Amino acid sequence: MPWYPTIDTDACIGDKECINFCKNNVFEWDEERNVPVVKNPFNCVVGCSACSKICPAEAISFPSLSELREIIKKIRESKLQFKPEVK
Repeated sequence: MPWYPTIDTDACIGDKECINFCKNNVFEWDEERNVPVVKNPFNCVVGCSACSKICPAEAISFPSLSELREIIKKIRESKLQFKPEVK
């Protein structure tokens, strides 16, 4: 399921709290741009948004509830379309 953070690099203050906080190695520091980036998005635990709560700049966001519902709906629809044949 596509559940991972998005970073507003314009709002980010570069304190690296997200990198230090996340134990799932989701983030990496981009030395060239001097900002954090989402390196391993699928390491993020579905439903976890703790990093967004510790970010003092509020620069980290996740899918909204309505976006999440739409994602789940699409997953369910695709599973119905690709039902394996039972013999």
